[in-house]
Amino acid sequence: MNKFGFLLFLLSLFAQISKAQLSNKEIAILKVDLVKAVDNTSLTDSLLKRLNALSNKNALLTGYTATLEALKAKHAWNPYNKIKFVKRSLSTMQKAINMDKENMEIRFMRFSIEHFTPGFLGFSKDLDEDRKEIVKHYQNNNFGLADDQLIKNVAKFMIESKRCTAAEIKIFKKYI
Repeated sequence: MNKFGFLLFLLSLFAQISKAQLSNKEIAILKVDLVKAVDNTSLTDSLLKRLNALSNKNALLTGYTATLEALKAKHAWNPYNKIKFVKRSLSTMQKAINMDKENMEIRFMRFSIEHFTPGFLGFSKDLDEDRKEIVKHYQNNNFGLADDQLIKNVAKFMIESKRCTAAEIKIFKKYI
């Protein structure tokens, strides 16, 4: 391969990689928009469309995609579609976790999805595993790239979920 061909290959590879990633500023905006999407169907759809357009998503972006798929279930009125979106969401979330098993934010996203999914549907099988993984991160003060606000919000949510032991609540309370 000549130099020009190799340069074109590198440029196309860089374009694909950069297309798959968002800047830190874009991720911060996405996080804010995810919260707004909880009550906004059209925002959920537009964010999901934007993330689905990215190729080679990293674990965190895959987790955000899964969260938006879960929000599609929340917004759907048809029970069949609700179940379809939850199944898709949990499948996508498992891909994200397989990509980065140690990412507390991804574990929290799955925990919160399963927490709000009715237990009788059988989709809440990872709650204990994710809770223990999240607790481990708080015990070890190991939050990866999570910012202080996220750390505080996760701790609050975990306490309010009523799914933690007294000892785990004590650990979380140190961060709120």
